[in-house]
Amino acid sequence: MSSEIRNAFAHPSERSEATSSNGPLDRISLRDHIVEVEIGAFQAERGTIQRVRFNIVVEVRPLTGPVDDDVDRILSYDRVTEAIADSLAEERLNLLETLAERVAARILLEPQAERVFVRIEKLDRGPGALGVEIVRARDGEHAGAGAQDRPHPRLMFLGNAAIASPNLSGWIGQVRADGRPLILCVGAPDLPAPQTGHRMTQRRIDLLALEQNAWVLAARDERCKVVATRTELDWAMKNDQISIWAPSKIVLDAVDGPSAQRGDAVALAAWFASTFEAEEIIVIGADLPDYPGLTLRAVAVDQAQL
Repeated sequence: MSSEIRNAFAHPSERSEATSSNGPLDRISLRDHIVEVEIGAFQAERGTIQRVRFNIVVEVRPLTGPVDDDVDRILSYDRVTEAIADSLAEERLNLLETLAERVAARILLEPQAERVFVRIEKLDRGPGALGVEIVRARDGEHAGAGAQDRPHPRLMFLGNAAIASPNLSGWIGQVRADGRPLILCVGAPDLPAPQTGHRMTQRRIDLLALEQNAWVLAARDERCKVVATRTELDWAMKNDQISIWAPSKIVLDAVDGPSAQRGDAVALAAWFASTFEAEEIIVIGADLPDYPGLTLRAVAVDQAQL
């Protein structure tokens, strides 16, 4: 077996050593760290917990002075396991590649970290381990994660009477007049939905009912575009696009997902608003739920003055 092939399947610590630069770097490693989590893009992986194994090596700058047996002077192993736990807690993920990128990015926030090798493997998807391995290095402009703050949008929930109102376009114009990004949320249409008697399939049907109404709203005002992912939402907020939230992906990917029943659409919108740290959601033509930590301002359809 050639050295290149052997290194490809070796532990990340051996890959780190084989690809190290001239400058000496210390290494810390996490071996065979197994977490049980729901992850995966296939339908068979939704609602199923599987074992995922992590092997991580972090190359760190050597200390310039004595360690003095002081844990505050070194990159603690806890920071590595916390990077894994925080990445898994953020949202339900489909891809190991996404998880590996997030773990690596969090580790490289540590001032001592210079380069990180992350190998993640699924242990329950077949007779062997299925995985991905990435190598990421600190860039020259690394100060503080490099992530831009997501703009804080205004959110407005529209009941069915509001969607059908001739005043709809005027209300949207009033709310976005201050220049802040605007995200619209809707409930289910006034039609009976199929009932399956099965929790997971009913949840899907109820979410799809909300998305059907999102497309109805999009047809009423061409300025409004239906979006389903956080990437789309981030782009829309930065590019002055009015978004209508299609909730299925974000709700189903949430680690602690909210209720998605047809009658809970305003509460679902309030949960979504809280993920953006919004302070208020305007609700036109629907009853208000009790949602702590967020102001919900109700406006009757026949009295809507925003």
